[in-house]
Amino acid sequence: MNNHQISIVLFSVLFGSALALNAAEEFTGLDLNLGNLYRTSKAQSRSICPENFTGEKGKAGMATEGTGKNASRDLGQTWKVSPSVVVKAGTTFTLGDIKGPGCIQQIWMTPTGNWRRSILRFYWDNETEPSVECPVGDFFACGWGQYCQINSLAVCVNPGSAFNCYWPMPFRKKARITLENIDDKDMVLYYQVNYTLTKIPKDAGYFHAQFRREDRLKTKGMYTILDGVQGQGHYVGTYMAWEVFSPGWWGEGEIKFYMDGDREFPTICGTGTEDYFCGSYNFENRETKKYQMFSTPYSGLAQVIPPDKIYEPGQRFGLYRWHIGDPVRFGQDLRVTIQALGWQEGGRYLQLVDDVASVAYWYQTEPHAKFPKLPGKDQLNW
Repeated sequence: MNNHQISIVLFSVLFGSALALNAAEEFTGLDLNLGNLYRTSKAQSRSICPENFTGEKGKAGMATEGTGKNASRDLGQTWKVSPSVVVKAGTTFTLGDIKGPGCIQQIWMTPTGNWRRSILRFYWDNETEPSVECPVGDFFACGWGQYCQINSLAVCVNPGSAFNCYWPMPFRKKARITLENIDDKDMVLYYQVNYTLTKIPKDAGYFHAQFRREDRLKTKGMYTILDGVQGQGHYVGTYMAWEVFSPGWWGEGEIKFYMDGDREFPTICGTGTEDYFCGSYNFENRETKKYQMFSTPYSGLAQVIPPDKIYEPGQRFGLYRWHIGDPVRFGQDLRVTIQALGWQEGGRYLQLVDDVASVAYWYQTEPHAKFPKLPGKDQLNW
């Protein structure tokens, strides 16, 4: 078996048996895995795409107008008349507006255009401030505007530019998903949102994702991934798009989780950037003397640009770390930082001023604190 298959089996063994113990309870179908896939449920499966914009039962494939009308002119209704949408420059398109209770299970899409200028937003239960606000490429761990294959449990990016998300996203009253095209050009979007209408446990948190970027760090050697979080929840993932401006190794910095009143010193402190992303010793392949890219179920150095260089200024990296088996739980508040720390001659650390962007993923009780203002169109560009 490959790493992905092994991970699925382990995930099922660890969590499926625990769920099976509750067989006497009504199964909502929220946590399906190989350990309980056999269980039936009263949950109702639904799906939104351009062939069924509302996800209504028995209403799919009815389109008579759409982007495929010309290609299906000899076949007519039910023959791929509306497979995609065009999102005009400067407009916002609503991908889904769902009445709950329910849970989004999977999202697939293939956006064209500039992935930093297509902004995803998710709103739960009629909130006016989004719980997810992020450029589409970074949300799917492709922050550099180039295709990058991702083989993980939470996010998969497959040929040719297929973005897939498997973070479960429960909601109680309503879920609304939008995509804003802030570019000067129209974009084409194929997409599908698969979800269930079902009961939601009282202790279910809401999914959040927040994008940040500092093009040359404001504080030398220090980058804040997330702060200002208030409420109870758990941190489940980090994606980083990192460009280095200095020669040499750049990943000595420690990640720190400040929670529940921590001020000067955190409760959790890592031992190095490559260590946090589950690698070691500079991500260097000892035989080729180059960076070794990898993509696994829980972590990866999935992108190195250009891939045939090492320790050079201007190189770009895409890294992810999913806390699926080890969520970082907090009861009141959370702040996450990472040091930008390199290595210099003489065996000394070097504080860096790199270009760093990130996406933080977490679940929490609502209401959530308002996000910092998203960088403008020009500030988002690479």
